[in-house]
Amino acid sequence: MTSRQLFPQNVIAMIWDFDKTLIPGNMQGPLFRHYDIDETAFWDEVDGLEQFYLDHGAHRVARDTLYLHHILTYVREGRMPGLSNDLLRELGGEIQFYQGIPDFLELLRKSIESEPRFAEHQIRVEHYLVSTGLRPMILGSAIAPYLADVWACEFTELVAMPDYRKRQERLFSPDREIRQLVYTIDNTTKTRAIFEINKGSNRNPAIDVNSKMAPEDRRVPFLNMVYVADGPSDVPVFSVVGANGGRTYAVYRPGSQIEFEQANRLLEQDRIDAFGEAVYTEGSQTAMWLTHAARQIAHRIVRDREEALSERVGLPPRHVGDD
Repeated sequence: MTSRQLFPQNVIAMIWDFDKTLIPGNMQGPLFRHYDIDETAFWDEVDGLEQFYLDHGAHRVARDTLYLHHILTYVREGRMPGLSNDLLRELGGEIQFYQGIPDFLELLRKSIESEPRFAEHQIRVEHYLVSTGLRPMILGSAIAPYLADVWACEFTELVAMPDYRKRQERLFSPDREIRQLVYTIDNTTKTRAIFEINKGSNRNPAIDVNSKMAPEDRRVPFLNMVYVADGPSDVPVFSVVGANGGRTYAVYRPGSQIEFEQANRLLEQDRIDAFGEAVYTEGSQTAMWLTHAARQIAHRIVRDREEALSERVGLPPRHVGDD
């Protein structure tokens, strides 16, 4: 019996970080402006929370999600009254992107999918967003229409009280404010999202991300991935993608010596394949490198498929004596 692949493996996954990769700072800026909260003071408080909890009896602290709990504290204390997921999504519309975003995402997709040789093999580009930021804000931003999927942190306005199945009228907070976390991504668990893309479990719920799958059965091989991010916090994903044959690229804020040196260290440590300024306009180094990487992947997919076809089909029968 001939084995069949679960997926054609003709997808090129462009996987993006968000903060300081597609935008100059943190996405929460519009949230702080809306409530007239000093953004620097808020992040300074967050930076001190780990030691604060350790000093008061905690054994370990999940530092990457501390800011999310601090936002909930601000809501409970009346510093962010009425903060809902709808409001977060609305504020996401105020996020300002680096030059060339979101246009570059569509230009890259079209540049691959419109080439006849690639189109013949139905090769396509999918953009994914994996962030420790807030999913509603990303979905409300200008980049949302170009994304195939988003992994980011999520709040809920639901309050599941004891016996909540019998108390449906108490499910939502009276003022529709966010009340608790239902999903978090940190710098380490970003790798789980990468494996979900790899195995296709985000597209087919029947596939568990922890299930054993042969490389040929995975929806997006690591060889078909390009991961773009900004710094040391992305090392876990850089490592997973790079070690498995994918492409890795770091960006830095134009003109920032500190961020340039940070990206350069990643290159010196063999964490990434290359780096450049976070400028995505046509003709920029970053746009050209990412486009070239995607085209190289597409050419390899074509070559592999044509070789596989040749091996499986074989030569046609011929008459004895034919040249």
